[in-house]
Amino acid sequence: MKLIRLAILLLSMFVLVFTGTGISNAEQQTKKLKIHELFNGKEGTMVLKNLNNNKIYVYNENRASERFTPESTFKVPNALIGLQTKAVRDEYEVKRWDGVLMQFETWNRDHSLASAMRESAIWYYQDMARDIGETNMQEHVNKFEYGNKDISGGIDSFWLDSTLKISAIEQADFIEKLVKEKLPIEKKHQKTVKRMMIQNDEDNYLLHGKTGTRLSDYGLGWYVGYVVTSKKTWVFAVNIDGSGTEAKNIAIETLKKQKIIK
Repeated sequence: MKLIRLAILLLSMFVLVFTGTGISNAEQQTKKLKIHELFNGKEGTMVLKNLNNNKIYVYNENRASERFTPESTFKVPNALIGLQTKAVRDEYEVKRWDGVLMQFETWNRDHSLASAMRESAIWYYQDMARDIGETNMQEHVNKFEYGNKDISGGIDSFWLDSTLKISAIEQADFIEKLVKEKLPIEKKHQKTVKRMMIQNDEDNYLLHGKTGTRLSDYGLGWYVGYVVTSKKTWVFAVNIDGSGTEAKNIAIETLKKQKIIK
């Protein structure tokens, strides 16, 4: 009998090792997010994943798989590539404003990599993309498996209502790799970019995120990122036929509704 019990125990361990997880199939299934009212009648989607148990919650599954231009959420991979290729030294490297008046007053000044991320100053990241160059950019976008990987729309504009497109599911996957520092980038650079993404540092949670808005018509808004609480880490990606601010508000309200943050 002892030998039989031992055999059963070894078989159970074998199953856990080679299936890669002890989570049941039911627990792995995608669950629906009931947040229709947060979109105020606009089309959009949200993907929310608990990295502690791999549970995934989705609002509007069809749209979650549909690709859209990343807009300024591409500042996250752009910063990683810039640091890796030494197009910028660190998060403090300053580029001088050329004096040309831009769309937003906060853009009309010198910026560092970090401040340009915080203020979403497009000109800084366009300048850095030119320094990275098409070959290096394409190589890293391919390595990231970032959306459709199409940068043919111009080295300083392919992510802005142009050729590069990515889905909310793919955005969440990319952020998950960043959280776990599994991207093909030096870990120190991944730590730097995660630090640059911090938007709320509260007593009971730390929120990292990046908005993106199609500025030509405000017809597409993104908010992607992750939140760390005392017990769990969640990644998320939201897009909407609206602005990045709207997408961010939806993400925060959903995190509250799901009792992830207060």
